[in-house]
Amino acid sequence: MIARFFLTAACLALASGPLAAQDGADTSTDAPETKFTGDDLFGLSVASDPQISPDGSRIAYVRRTNDIMTDKAVSSIWLIDVSTGAETPLVTGEGSHGSPRWSPDGTRLAYISTESGGGAELHVHWMATGQSANITALAEGPSGLAWSPDGTSIAYTARVPGKGLTLGKPPATPEGAEWGKPLQIIDRVTYRRDGGTYVKPGTRQLFLVSATGGSPRQLTFGEYDNGGAVEWAPDGKALYYTANRRENWELDEVESEVYRLDIASGAITALTDRDGPDGSPQVSPDGRMIAYLGYDDVGNAYDQAQLYVINADGSGKRLVTGDFPASPDAMEWTGAGLFVSYEADGEHRVAKIALNGRKQELAPRLGSTYYALPYTGGEWSVSKDGTIAFTTASALAPPDIGVATRAGTRTLTALNAMHLAGKELGQTIELDVTAPDGVKIPAWIMLPPGYKAGDKVPTILEMHGGPYAAYGPEFSADYQLYGAAGYAVVFSNPGGSTGYGEEFADRIEDNYPISNHAELMAVVDAAIAKGYADPDNLFVTGGSGGGILTAWLVGKTDRFKAAASHKPVINWVSQALVADGIPYFGPYWLGGLPWDRPMHYWERGPLANMNNVKTPTLVLVGADDYRTPRSEAEQFYAALKLMGVDTALVVTPDSSHNNLSQTPSQQAARTASVIAWFDKYREGAKGEE
Repeated sequence: MIARFFLTAACLALASGPLAAQDGADTSTDAPETKFTGDDLFGLSVASDPQISPDGSRIAYVRRTNDIMTDKAVSSIWLIDVSTGAETPLVTGEGSHGSPRWSPDGTRLAYISTESGGGAELHVHWMATGQSANITALAEGPSGLAWSPDGTSIAYTARVPGKGLTLGKPPATPEGAEWGKPLQIIDRVTYRRDGGTYVKPGTRQLFLVSATGGSPRQLTFGEYDNGGAVEWAPDGKALYYTANRRENWELDEVESEVYRLDIASGAITALTDRDGPDGSPQVSPDGRMIAYLGYDDVGNAYDQAQLYVINADGSGKRLVTGDFPASPDAMEWTGAGLFVSYEADGEHRVAKIALNGRKQELAPRLGSTYYALPYTGGEWSVSKDGTIAFTTASALAPPDIGVATRAGTRTLTALNAMHLAGKELGQTIELDVTAPDGVKIPAWIMLPPGYKAGDKVPTILEMHGGPYAAYGPEFSADYQLYGAAGYAVVFSNPGGSTGYGEEFADRIEDNYPISNHAELMAVVDAAIAKGYADPDNLFVTGGSGGGILTAWLVGKTDRFKAAASHKPVINWVSQALVADGIPYFGPYWLGGLPWDRPMHYWERGPLANMNNVKTPTLVLVGADDYRTPRSEAEQFYAALKLMGVDTALVVTPDSSHNNLSQTPSQQAARTASVIAWFDKYREGAKGEE
């Protein structure tokens, strides 16, 4: 697995807008709200995981809708007829339903569901009859579903529980007694994962189960994780997958190899062997070659993965192409060719790659399903004839489902058209920004609804996390809430952002967040120079990597009226030793362990600048965030208090690092708290109602 941390107009109104009021009508009450509000998060739908049938005629996809009664996203599986656009529900009802995967002949659909009321289970739906069946009861939820070429079985990965370390023997509990919980004994290097709480004893392994049900067969064993994408050889005799099976696997977070597993004998053969991650295997339709992604690990915080091919026996390794502007992140190899997706210039694109390295960029522009903020991204699949199903991109609505055929590209759904009809949304405009050293910094500004040319408006600088990630002109619920409150939002891809080549990403190598300061100030200055931003009403916020930058900027400048730092890193020593990437953060991001480079750790942390901080700063974090742990935010809050800087700490219960782990009401309340904090210091604001 390649480790990375810190992660058409879509609103087709059914009417042109709200009907004009009749003469003499009382419009003082019950008037529809025309701006985006926290209430609008409920009913918002996101299309994801589009899976096109092998013949390209149908698309199964996952629809997630925020339900106001349960305050959570409800997932269901829907089916689209590509030729007509007709849409029908396929798997709905109680529980969460996702990960649809077509059988090779297109007659069945495997998926994962919690409809039984327990954990996630593997199900199969028969298209001809409309009937579904639970294929196997599992102790742990499956992932990585992959049909065998003949459609008789399904491979998947799942965690196999382990016993864990025991120390001593506790006294026997008397019958009927109620004692405290037993001791929690930890001996794993990475003992907790963000979004998954504390790691239970056990490892992920590969399994095989009959497509008509029965007991699964475990294929891999050992005290290390096996998993990632699972691929079948076309003859059904072998599986290809990714794992780190080295003895010190826990301490080498980025290491992995591509393996071949013989189904009959269970024999496992490593096909790659370098120091660095190799993974995401894709098998050629004739079974002769394997495409995969990887790079040589030289200890950098960021190394761009490249596309390689090898023969099926592991011989003949060669680099296919090295001209991607960012690491390829997904591949599919069908009879129509080898397809790859990647970031490029604030967009997520798909290309067809010839084995001589020639790249043919295709029409789809993918849209991210992370609707809270405008990250690039997207999901897609391709049929045997090269038809591509994908999530669409728009700055005005969360993604829909699109399809690209030889006849052209179409958007097939309009999930939020009625929900957002009559809503006045903020419009996004590109900015021209040049850093002090002459490098172009991609940037945009979302203007508030009703913006009039020449107006200078309160403006929020909002910064992405990662830092090896990218923003683009995508829909953001947070931004629309800021816009409805009268704020413009300026956002950018400063050095370290992906999609602009490795040299651009390496602008922060061994100095993050220090070098981003001048770039971000240039972004703000550009918004002012264009006449959009009011220089006397500037605010700053960001999450994760953007939270670090927020904490850094308020220690370097007083030009912001107020700040809101979401889930920041404030102390690199505690981050390196407490976060869920213990083998990773210190060696790769800080270039060594805390006791080896103490001053380097200190100089790159926001605490080093606390004597300069005067900006009123709100601090926000999820209670169960293990990526940038709650203790980081609490250190910043304590430091602000000790410095006499106005602050408050906002903790979201049951929330991990991912904003979408929050319920819709929590998302709305979190953003409302930031707006209220900014309004408190905004010149000309009415203040709290």
